[in-house]
Amino acid sequence: MTNMPFGFSSQDPDDPDKGDSSQGRSEGGSGGNPGDNPFGFAGMPGPGGNFDIGQLGQMLTQLGQALSHSGGGGQSGPVNYELAKQLAVQQLHSNQRTERPSQEQVKEIEDAVRLAELWLDASTSLPAGVRTVQTWSSVDWVEKTMPVWQRLCDPIAQRMSSAWLEALPEEAKQAAGPLLNMLGQMGGMTFGSQLGSGLAQLGGEVLTSTEVGLPLGPTGTAALLPANIDRFVEGLDRPSSEATLFLAAREAAHHRLFGHVPWLAQRLLDTVEEYARGIHIDTSALEDLASKVDPTNPESMQEMMSSGMLEPKTTPEQQAALNRLETLLALVEGWVDVVVADALGERLPSAGALGELIRRRRASGGPAEQTFATLIGLELRPRRMRDAANLWRLMAERHGTEARDQVWDHPDLLPDSADLDEPLDFADRWHAGSDLDDPIAAIRRAEEAEKSEDSSDSEDDSDSDDSGGDAKS
Repeated sequence: MTNMPFGFSSQDPDDPDKGDSSQGRSEGGSGGNPGDNPFGFAGMPGPGGNFDIGQLGQMLTQLGQALSHSGGGGQSGPVNYELAKQLAVQQLHSNQRTERPSQEQVKEIEDAVRLAELWLDASTSLPAGVRTVQTWSSVDWVEKTMPVWQRLCDPIAQRMSSAWLEALPEEAKQAAGPLLNMLGQMGGMTFGSQLGSGLAQLGGEVLTSTEVGLPLGPTGTAALLPANIDRFVEGLDRPSSEATLFLAAREAAHHRLFGHVPWLAQRLLDTVEEYARGIHIDTSALEDLASKVDPTNPESMQEMMSSGMLEPKTTPEQQAALNRLETLLALVEGWVDVVVADALGERLPSAGALGELIRRRRASGGPAEQTFATLIGLELRPRRMRDAANLWRLMAERHGTEARDQVWDHPDLLPDSADLDEPLDFADRWHAGSDLDDPIAAIRRAEEAEKSEDSSDSEDDSDSDDSGGDAKS
């Protein structure tokens, strides 16, 4: 993992080149002088020290001015999403990425999705999941996907904020008072600014609503971005209509999966939240933090929060959550790759070339992967997606498409990372299972057996307590 969420990144204390921004803040201000420290505890033997109320008041004034000028005062929650949306739209306009779809493009996309659904019927047992088809501009994409980005980012931003406050010395918390609320708003502005920049980049290049492997748009809505598709196929010796049909098939396949595997979307979001719960901050970083904030410079706080000084350390529990999330996303994308390849087959001459172009886009760290890594600290590994595709292909060859799709019936049936390393073993275990025709029944029987065992243990404990009571009486 090379990028931490919201701009938090590793800092190497032995590399002086990585400290230029903080050195620049120290010159001519209080940043590098412990005596000018607004928190009053940098350089002291322990946390706390002498808190300077005078400088605290000055810092409150400066932060209040900064918040009033930026519009952050009306923020609710850990991230200023209104600011994020405004910045994203502004950057898209600046980069001339706001083309409105034409009526011809709208009709072409509707026809492409309709045709793709017919072809997908033969390659998967999952029924169609698209209820409506829409054609989006980049601005449409930002606005329509913001609710899901909020669900993804809120847990991490909230945990980052609370971890920082938990790490503050108690004396600083008591003395700061309303300053803590302002710091929270400043943090929300910083997160919102970085989210807006990331969404502007992604919105200017993303091709469909599900390209990042998540159902970012409204449920059952297939959406393609024709202006971005035209840029995507520049240089290819094929008409954009073929790329539109190929991407419509991928979009429709994603919706079949998300529409008929009801636990899938929630499992993805729950894993992000699990990652967020494990975030913690090294309290020793706070002393360095205090020496970097210049109360006469309201921008120093925003610079500090985006500099990486409060880099959270990845715990083993977080890494496990990231691995599960990466594996689950790889299984989603690998399944889509296989189903779309089978559906298009010989029908679309450029399907192979377009599929390879998508794979190269992933392998080179395309916009989806880069933005996802920056926003929530996750990098999708192309190798895992290819391994997942190999597993799904093997399952279809060994057991048929219905058995392959049956793996999605319950999360306990899904392959894990070790299965992606050894797909033959997974296919053999599936074939050797006594409940091949109804694996869900086997899981439910196991769950019922576990409940019965727990109930029996509880009754035994109750009988023991009663016996003990009789003996005493």
